[in-house]
Amino acid sequence: MTTFSRVLLAAVLVGHVLAHAQRGDPKLTEVWQPVPRVVTPGTNAAPPSDAVVLFAGADLSGWQHQDGSRAKWTVSDAAFTVAKGTGDLYTVRAFGDCQLHVEWRTPAQVAGDGQDRGNSGVYLQSRYELQVLDSYNNPTYSNGQAASIYKQHIPLVNASRKPGEWQTYDVVFRGPRFKDDGSLARAAYITVLHNGVLVQDHAEIKGSTVFIGSPTYQRHYPKEPLMLQDHGSAVSYRNIWIRELGD
Repeated sequence: MTTFSRVLLAAVLVGHVLAHAQRGDPKLTEVWQPVPRVVTPGTNAAPPSDAVVLFAGADLSGWQHQDGSRAKWTVSDAAFTVAKGTGDLYTVRAFGDCQLHVEWRTPAQVAGDGQDRGNSGVYLQSRYELQVLDSYNNPTYSNGQAASIYKQHIPLVNASRKPGEWQTYDVVFRGPRFKDDGSLARAAYITVLHNGVLVQDHAEIKGSTVFIGSPTYQRHYPKEPLMLQDHGSAVSYRNIWIRELGD
């Protein structure tokens, strides 16, 4: 039998098998278990029904400073704002793999430029920074602008709104995994939508955020607090919620 004949015969046999399967019982390809649990989507600005609400506009009882003292950032008009010099804020509760929603706003009155203009940051597991910055007509190094994974990944596009306008980050984060000896088993990954636009597409995080040098991983707990950075700018936040994800 020639090669062409063998290929033709194989094609005929595959077609016969597929045709037979299509004439069979459709229930053979139905999967009924497990049944996905029900989550009620939020409407307007409301979070999904299974979300942990970290700030709903009233108080900062779910937040603290690194030393465990109560949050000193200011709360007003259903938002809270960095109080310069008081220090970073950490969630009282720790989180691992998650879906995160954060709304933020840089000051309407522009002061400074580059990294000195509306600078803050969202730190997953207190280590991995998603940069917050006024990047509307504000040139700076690309891996340090808004929606960058600071000093690691440039955002795919600049989706920034004007200063003083509310912006959103929607994040899917998978934390790193470590072996028993403390070495890295799997890197962290992050996907980010900035104002509804994809800006980080399953980006591999290279290690803890550093200002100088190369990032590295240090073993840490599977769940760590979320951190918001006090970089000296009066950046505001509101409507923050998080959904814990399983493996």
